[in-house]
Amino acid sequence: MNQLYICGGRTLEGEVRVQGAKNSVLPILAATLLTRGQVLLEGCPHLRDVDASIRILRDLGCGAQWEGDTLAVDTAALNRCSISDILMREMRSSAIFLGAILARCGRADISYPGGCELGPRPIDLHLAGLRELGAEIREEGGFLHSTAARLRGRDVVLRLPSVGATENLILAACGAEGTTVLSNAAREPEIEDLQNFLNACGGDVRGAGTSTVVIRGGRTFHGGTYRVMPDRIAAATYLCALASAGGTGFIRGAREEHLATVTAVLREAGCEISSGPEGIACICRERLRAVRPVRTAPYPGFPTDAQAVLMAALLRGRGATAFEENIFENRYRHVDELTRMGADIRVMGRVAVVTGVETLHGAPVRCTDLRGGAALCVAALAAEGETCVSETAHISRGYEDIARDLSALGADIRWGGGKERSKQE
Repeated sequence: MNQLYICGGRTLEGEVRVQGAKNSVLPILAATLLTRGQVLLEGCPHLRDVDASIRILRDLGCGAQWEGDTLAVDTAALNRCSISDILMREMRSSAIFLGAILARCGRADISYPGGCELGPRPIDLHLAGLRELGAEIREEGGFLHSTAARLRGRDVVLRLPSVGATENLILAACGAEGTTVLSNAAREPEIEDLQNFLNACGGDVRGAGTSTVVIRGGRTFHGGTYRVMPDRIAAATYLCALASAGGTGFIRGAREEHLATVTAVLREAGCEISSGPEGIACICRERLRAVRPVRTAPYPGFPTDAQAVLMAALLRGRGATAFEENIFENRYRHVDELTRMGADIRVMGRVAVVTGVETLHGAPVRCTDLRGGAALCVAALAAEGETCVSETAHISRGYEDIARDLSALGADIRWGGGKERSKQE
């Protein structure tokens, strides 16, 4: 099992290029099932979740090959419409294949998806929306058996602005007859990236990034070349790393318009942040100060995926900061590991109060989930001594090589405990 060894207490200085967005490329990989030609995804990140998606595509009969940081996908030979339980359990985002397979094949058989244990994340919104488009879905023994001889476009109103449900319904609606109007849709930038990919391949989707998305179905999709947007959560992680350890850094490729709520909090905490077309610069000269309560919310609110890394950055802040988690129930699983390093955090239901301490110390800690693991790395940069982070497979689900990237910013961090990894095999 790989481990990360981090020697903290040193000021950072450097530049890192942010990877392609995990939460964008996964639905785009599912969307390739709508095409009949080769798709070249430039800037595709080498992640465990991407590898899981590739295994699903290959199991369906499709081809997928790496060419540097470009992934070539060819779905012309698709010959199955079912995904095994083993493959579905590898990641939560596997549910996104349901809408695409239905649109392409007219039927789909999958099990319930897996992923990090962040509390209940039901896909009932996905299923309700697909049923409104004409799919018949039977749930039996943990499996979903879906058929749709003919999907029909119609007005669909989501009860909650679910990202996954929005993406699934967009993909299904691309294969439906007529026009689908999706209201109360999620507004995340990754959904706009999915729209842009679909349109580049012959689709007709409008309104992504707003609460109303209009999909004109029945289009013929072709192959093409598309560059995945930069990962805003990876960018937020590296900004929080600079805030935690102090120093000067540049996050090349990061877009502040996707991170406005995160950069606003970091500025309030005392960081100097500027941005331009090339990326985001961050300078943290002094110990941070506490900020007003941070409440996670659907985009454009504060992202739940950035909550843990911001919390880690504020562990030595002057004063107390309250966090309120409004998306997932078990988003504080990293707290017990942070307290091993000397953090002062009290959790009361959905609220966690972080009181800054003078000193953090290195300790053996383990990853509890993807973003919690990244938070341990951010905290370790500000701790005295060495921290050993174990169970790093969680981190590799969302960060191409967190050791490489933090090293580029000047961190003393290395892989150990087995074969070092720089890219997924």
